[in-house]
Amino acid sequence: MAKESSHPGRTTGVHRVVVIVDENSNPFELGCVTEVFGLRRPEIGRDLYDFGLCSPEPRTLMRDGFFTLTGVGGLETADAADTLIVPNRPDVEVPRRGDVLDAVRRAHARGARLVGFCSGAFTLAEAGVLDGRRATAHWQWAASFRARFPLVRLESDVLFVDDGDILTAAGSAAALDLGLHIVRRDHGAEVANSVSRRLVFAAHRDGGQRQFVERPVPDLPDESLAPVLAWAQERLDSPLTVSGLAARAAISPATLHRRFRAQLGTTPLTWLTGERLALACRLIERGESRFEMVARRSGLGTAANLRALMRRTTGITPSAYRRRFGPGTSDGGTSSSGGPPERA
Repeated sequence: MAKESSHPGRTTGVHRVVVIVDENSNPFELGCVTEVFGLRRPEIGRDLYDFGLCSPEPRTLMRDGFFTLTGVGGLETADAADTLIVPNRPDVEVPRRGDVLDAVRRAHARGARLVGFCSGAFTLAEAGVLDGRRATAHWQWAASFRARFPLVRLESDVLFVDDGDILTAAGSAAALDLGLHIVRRDHGAEVANSVSRRLVFAAHRDGGQRQFVERPVPDLPDESLAPVLAWAQERLDSPLTVSGLAARAAISPATLHRRFRAQLGTTPLTWLTGERLALACRLIERGESRFEMVARRSGLGTAANLRALMRRTTGITPSAYRRRFGPGTSDGGTSSSGGPPERA
């Protein structure tokens, strides 16, 4: 159903993303969601989302009094959301407003997608929509969260959790990781890569990567993985191995593993598989219909392996992915309901 846009000149009828901003909300995550969901996309040639902010009060004091937000809609705006992003206040022990929790419950009841960044998981849990569900939050609040919400399956050492119609992310930069994941889920890998280039941000960090990643201090010798990552990305269709990557970096496989863990929060093999799967998705979006060729060009080997990895990672088969994101699709893959991706 078409909805009135909060941006003059925007096309109505696109997927509506609404952010509830409550007193003491974090400005950083608000900036992240505005960058990912709120900006016009002339480089893509169409708007990805219709975006709006709302608040329970006409004037909303942001975290630590940094600034006051005015000129946004009231909570009734949330009732038109296909995706509703809930408040993420750092004062996690302060109960959330009843009218905000009611807006979250109404959105959940009608099938809207719910998103919580950082302490947003507390808002979702207080609303009662996370019981029995998977979620994450910033690592420093994990113990407090588990004590208050024992029915929620908290995963405290991951970047984000996609549990279908409810998605949560850990603090700070993980908001961008989850935001790009949502764009990729809605519009495909090619569009998500375009958004990430504009952000100058990594296009794909798997949600299962660790929240806290150790990095060398500046006065240590350069141990960046960037050269070997770039080298591997140009050769994804070749037989790449962990020992081969280590040899290219002139280090031992054990050292390579340690640096991947420290700098990327994952293993070399997991990173390599993720890069190959992202390439496979881009090939399908660009029109390659022969799945054996997609598997070969992306280094995944066989169509059977491609099918298994895509189902495990995206929840849909290559054929369903092509129908949703391939050339000629008119809606960019975004469903009007804002719910989980189609299962095939």
